Amino acid sequence: MQSILDAITEWIKEILIGAINGNLSTMFGDVNEKVGTIAAEVGQTPQGWNAGIFSMVQTLSENVIVPIAGLVITYVLCVELISMVTEKNNMHDDVCCKRCISNASNTTYSQLICGRMI
Repeated sequence: MQSILDAITEWIKEILIGAINGNLSTMFGDVNEKVGTIAAEVGQTPQGWNAGIFSMVQTLSENVIVPIAGLVITYVLCVELISMVTEKNNMHDDVCCKRCISNASNTTYSQLICGRMI
């Protein structure tokens, strides 16, 4: 009786192992096929993938986005320049004026402030 049960157990194990191996080999084959397809898709250039969309995005970038970015950067830099000049030139910190005036003439800074020229 034990030999019959062992034979049935062995037969069921072989069926299950065969089914699992078949399913796994099919799954691995499908995964490898999909990876090959994805690699081919990823390897394409933007023009090769969809030339119309790529040219539209490139045209928008060149004609709209870059000029707007240039205006924004120009505005920010001008505001920063104006704030730097007003911070340094508000007569609290007179380094810029003192150096320019003393280099331009032989008079000292205090003589120019008082209006005396000797």
